[in-house]
Amino acid sequence: MRRIPSVKRSVRFPVSATLLRRLALASIIANVGIVVTGGAVRLTASGLGCPTWPRCTDDSYVPTDEMGVHGVIEFGNRTLTFAVGIIAFATLLAVLAHRPRRRGVLPLAVAVFFGIPAQAVVGGLTVLTNLNPWVVGLHFLASMAVIAAAYALWRRTAEPDGPAVTAVPAPLRALARLTTAVSVAVLVIGTWVTGSGPHAGDQGAARNGLDPESISQVHADSVFLLLGLSVAMVFAFRAVGAGRAARAALLLVAVELGQGLIGFVQYFTHLPAVLVGAHMLGSCLVLLATLHVQWSTRERLPASATTAPAPERDAVPSVPTPA
Repeated sequence: MRRIPSVKRSVRFPVSATLLRRLALASIIANVGIVVTGGAVRLTASGLGCPTWPRCTDDSYVPTDEMGVHGVIEFGNRTLTFAVGIIAFATLLAVLAHRPRRRGVLPLAVAVFFGIPAQAVVGGLTVLTNLNPWVVGLHFLASMAVIAAAYALWRRTAEPDGPAVTAVPAPLRALARLTTAVSVAVLVIGTWVTGSGPHAGDQGAARNGLDPESISQVHADSVFLLLGLSVAMVFAFRAVGAGRAARAALLLVAVELGQGLIGFVQYFTHLPAVLVGAHMLGSCLVLLATLHVQWSTRERLPASATTAPAPERDAVPSVPTPA
């Protein structure tokens, strides 16, 4: 009898680069979405709608009729965590099945997948600590870390697997890293502002004790610094002919201006819930735009490239040395 040759599972169930990239993009969108829905929990005072964790009550994993709409909102946000986790798991499986596998993709997929339950545990601690504002802030920042990893995964799935080369001079790469650090500082200080404000997630939740007006001024100052650095990058990248990086920096400036406008309006209108929710979404977009700039300062060559490619429009021009 003729023997049928075995077929490897990776060949039998191939995963295209397009599918992998779409799953990675879906993971970004899902993690941004869970930040927005988490904000809705706090802004509707539903933070203790399920008063314990991991159960919703001491006797039930789901909300009871007596808990009302707040229990439904809090439980709904917890349920969405499973949906986000499923997308991350599907992305991880796709990374394992895709061939050829690019370097660095698997660790990023693992980080995103395990970052989601870690973020959920921090969310559980917010409930167990009666919405301690410092823990609530950590919960938000944990989501930002997962979004950053998901973005890196998405970008890496579309890159060649060759060596990375710089697209801008070293001082401008340092400027981009400094801007990224300031962007992260803006996010951290923003959680302090939130912890001092009126939207505690529950009427009985404590505040962090910081003066809202003073910490809001610190936050505004950090935003102005971030905006100034971003504008400087636009002109600096253009000066060296790095058009791709300049366009990324210009996009960051546009996102910052929109986010700043929302921030000023919500401050002078006494923090309406709708604008606070929009500001949380804007924080995610600022982070993504910042990472986009960071990524634009270098590029990867094809793995088969043995020599440097010819200079392109976005390449850094050479500077003649004096005789």
